[in-house]
Amino acid sequence: MLSDRGLSPMRNRYRSYGLGYQARINDFVLGFELSQHQSKTSHFDEFEIKYRTSRALVNVGYALTEEGKFQLIHYMSLGVGYLNFEMLPSQQTQNLEDFLSDPSEGFVLRENNIQKGTQYFGDFLTEIGFQLSYDFDLPGRKEAFEVLAKVGYSFSPFEGKWQMNGLSFDNTQSGAFVRIGAGISLPDRNFFYKDASIGVSLFRGFHFSKPDRLNNELLQKGYQPLGGTPSNWGLRILGETDGLLYGVDVYNSAMKGQATNFQDQSLNSLRVYANAGMKFFQFKNFAVGAMGGLGYGNIRYTLSQVEKPDFPELFEQRYFDGYLKSSGLMAKPEVLVEYGIPMTNRKLFDLVLSASAGYEVALGNYRLGELGMAQFLTGPVLGFSVGVRP
Repeated sequence: MLSDRGLSPMRNRYRSYGLGYQARINDFVLGFELSQHQSKTSHFDEFEIKYRTSRALVNVGYALTEEGKFQLIHYMSLGVGYLNFEMLPSQQTQNLEDFLSDPSEGFVLRENNIQKGTQYFGDFLTEIGFQLSYDFDLPGRKEAFEVLAKVGYSFSPFEGKWQMNGLSFDNTQSGAFVRIGAGISLPDRNFFYKDASIGVSLFRGFHFSKPDRLNNELLQKGYQPLGGTPSNWGLRILGETDGLLYGVDVYNSAMKGQATNFQDQSLNSLRVYANAGMKFFQFKNFAVGAMGGLGYGNIRYTLSQVEKPDFPELFEQRYFDGYLKSSGLMAKPEVLVEYGIPMTNRKLFDLVLSASAGYEVALGNYRLGELGMAQFLTGPVLGFSVGVRP
């Protein structure tokens, strides 16, 4: 379509950022990976054209080497994804009043729109490849520092699943990749040590704040307010060594609703926390602990027109949607209780049920235009999770 108009094509390649977990039992490897992939930006007139995708994948692999510091794993992954394709001005409106008066800055297309909530993830994605890793001992610690590299190919197994407004975007989900990373590993000699483990859980959280200040602005401009309170789905990776807790939380807090008869709206916030704490009580499989987290948060408010034409008419008309966004630091102290249920006779892993109560603090203004949203992001959060721990 771009070539037909004498325009240069979109730029190849994209950057990936992700978080993963894997456990090795004998020669089999099971894992989970959450990642975001951002394209390079192409320019057309005063517009920027780019896309990003998010993927949640379950990994199944087979180790080609014996247990030790060096590992070579052949794996394949199956999961779901989200796609955001946008054509918006290079200089977007930063004034909330001006934005609400005329939010049609360009267009935003979203397939499996997780801006409305993580539960909207959908459509199958697949990866296949190899992973190389090496563990470096940490003095005085049972954990090791691991560096790894992945090479492989990602693709959508069903043709035509990533089609938006009459144009196929399947190839945004396909292509060869090289990824490098680092993390914490438990060497095989410590893997079954009683007081050393790393587990992964699916996290469900509830917040108790409302976007009242934003709703007031929406009402003044003739839009419907966002109702209810936000909730989230996310991933928690939690390690323990001799009562010391450490790990990462990633979750996506979202609200959605109808703005007008022809527009939808969403208010979305991604949170990523690095956590550390202590387990101060344990009786058999029941435990109580406390953690503190410091991390990154963002907030994004989107107004989008429900009905948009197909390409190439969409490319010619352009003015339909827009959003405002902001980001900053977040902090979260919390207490948690958990109960582990052994799942095999050999006690290879536990099913872990846990509940947590915390308080999030926005360490920035988080402005949508001139409207500060820190008060909305600050407040109590109650969470429940279920997962596995070797």
